Amino acid sequence: MRKQAATRQSDVLNVLKQHGKPMTAYAILDEMKPDEPGLAAPTIYRTLAALTEQGLAHKLESMKAFVPCRCDHKASVPILAVCEDCGTVEEHDGTPILPKLKAISAHSAFQASRHIVEIHGRCRTCAA
Repeated sequence: MRKQAATRQSDVLNVLKQHGKPMTAYAILDEMKPDEPGLAAPTIYRTLAALTEQGLAHKLESMKAFVPCRCDHKASVPILAVCEDCGTVEEHDGTPILPKLKAISAHSAFQASRHIVEIHGRCRTCAA
């Protein structure tokens, strides 16, 4: 029996939240496969697209991985600080930089559909 979209989204979001680090679609699939042997990658990709569209998850473009959203980004910019040593991702509110990003886009007549900033480096634990 196929699960409804809302149930599937909840399941995938729970996996992301439990893991605590960025996960690829295939890592999520591997985590869910023991309970759902018939589950396939396209289902996970569709679910992640819906979660991203709803603002419940973020795609780390540089890593092709996903993390759950931990802030409300209705009119702001998520800033995701990714530790290259331990893989943790800290999420920050980038509301103050939104006007500047909009101005940069407008300068070249680019129409942004979403704003996400990724910063890569070392977290305070790994840098110590």
